[in-house]
Amino acid sequence: MAVISVGKKKSRASKKVQTEDFALFHSLAKILFRIPAALFLLILIFLWSTSTTFISGNILHVCLSSRKLNNLYCISAGTQPNFHIPIPLINGSSASITREENDARSLDDTNNVGSVVQENLVPTVNNSTNYGSNKSAPLIGSERKSDVHAVDGVIKNAISTVYKSSNKYLDEEVMTALNQVEDQLRIHRSWISFDQSHTNCDGRGVYVYELPPKFNKDILAQCGDIFPWANLCKYFSNDALGEPIQKLGKGWYHTHQYSLEPIFHSRVLKHPCRVYNENEAKLFYVPFYGGLDILRWNFKNVSDDVKDSLSSELIRWLETQKPWFQKSGKDHVFVLGKITWDFRRYDRESWGTRFLELDEMQNPIKLLIERQPWRINDIGIPHPTYFHPQTDDDIITWQLKLIRSRRGSLVSFAGAARSGAPKNIRSILIEQCTSASNGNCRFLNCGSGACDQPESLTELFMESEFCLQPPGDSATRKSVFDSLISGCIPVLFDPFTAYYQYAWHLPEDHEKYSVFIDEDAVRNRQVNIAERLEKIPIKEREDMRRYIVYDLLPGLLYGDSNSKLEKFQDAFSITMNNLIERVNRL
Repeated sequence: MAVISVGKKKSRASKKVQTEDFALFHSLAKILFRIPAALFLLILIFLWSTSTTFISGNILHVCLSSRKLNNLYCISAGTQPNFHIPIPLINGSSASITREENDARSLDDTNNVGSVVQENLVPTVNNSTNYGSNKSAPLIGSERKSDVHAVDGVIKNAISTVYKSSNKYLDEEVMTALNQVEDQLRIHRSWISFDQSHTNCDGRGVYVYELPPKFNKDILAQCGDIFPWANLCKYFSNDALGEPIQKLGKGWYHTHQYSLEPIFHSRVLKHPCRVYNENEAKLFYVPFYGGLDILRWNFKNVSDDVKDSLSSELIRWLETQKPWFQKSGKDHVFVLGKITWDFRRYDRESWGTRFLELDEMQNPIKLLIERQPWRINDIGIPHPTYFHPQTDDDIITWQLKLIRSRRGSLVSFAGAARSGAPKNIRSILIEQCTSASNGNCRFLNCGSGACDQPESLTELFMESEFCLQPPGDSATRKSVFDSLISGCIPVLFDPFTAYYQYAWHLPEDHEKYSVFIDEDAVRNRQVNIAERLEKIPIKEREDMRRYIVYDLLPGLLYGDSNSKLEKFQDAFSITMNNLIERVNRL
């Protein structure tokens, strides 16, 4: 079933243009009813030849461009009925219009640079990872069953599409949308604090709201009832780090992939610049466990009102607090331990909440494991890994172990196929890996439960030079960070997996730490992965690995709640310093 999404400009002139364009399409529709079938077919062929097509997961996007109006119109059809898809616009605003209603609202231009979603079939989750599938549990990945769609970036194949499309004007439209993402990342990088030590807390006060327990502690207390088939309580012990992993040594824990919210909360409570007087604060942290909240309802037969109730109550509670209005929420930050699309439920959908679509949530900063690429106040931060060092020595010891590690395999892949997603390249990667000569590629089949143990994954990555990281449940993948902290060079197939996500923690020059192979080349069997990687000189591999281990690794880790790092800044410290830098510029 198709849904049309167009943009709504703020100016009166733009509204007039859109009215004219609607009239144009309405008139065209009347004419089409009078055209013979043969002529109608010719018109369709013409439109198809002057359009850009994106195939993303199970969604087909056909985009037509109006030169007169300088707008991009996209018709998206997929397997899910009534799927509502916002489309990125060129004018820097965003809106959504369904066939039944036109209720699009304009937002602050600095908060909106268009909006895109994608549908993908999703695998199952193995305990705390999203590497593959677990036959004993429902299909969940981003926790959804097979008949519920996931959402992701529509322009997954945009870069290759630009070079393959026959329409130059539409190529420019695609490049403009991608340039908007890159412009936002440059803005994010402009907020990076160059003084990461910050021993002085003057003008850097952090205020932590003492929320009613129902917004965080009570949710965590229901850990045994979040998933119907698994008890997650063991993953939330030790300040949500999970149970220790003795085999891997000090600082290693069975950390759940969705534990970011309580991990971050426990660290902020002990931040050296925390203040208890709101008048002394520059940054206001709202410890709402929104990701864990929606996890409670995804597999229960409840209404959208129930799913949205707690986040709506939170907004009403914040509206009773004086700081919330001082800067219209711009100095407030939320940490959400799930992908942004789980908080952006669109009309007539049933998955997730509408929390991040609320008007009140447009100004605050949202820290997420996967950001919405066209929303400037969505900021991507690393997925939690299994390693949570307490001291500088813990990090140094691990760095030395990685550098000395003997990497007997050229490349490895830990994951599972996507049998219901024919466009997903995982099956091709598995086929190439298992047939590679000389044992150049090792495959760990997560579909059989082989990825349940962090020890097995870490050992695999430590013994591999390169780790394949195709998109999983969404564009991003926790495994990217697991491989990086194991000194394994990630091989990426989609720029939205990392390059367009983590501006504060990964460098703009992605060739320093990763290899990129166009997923279309894989899908069309134009490249052999093992042969391609084998051609990379040993010296180049060693330089990349040293950069990953010594420059990147500390900033990708979340130290434990009692960490006493002096030489290094972990992911939490980098994030907090940049947040304070950002609010100080308001």
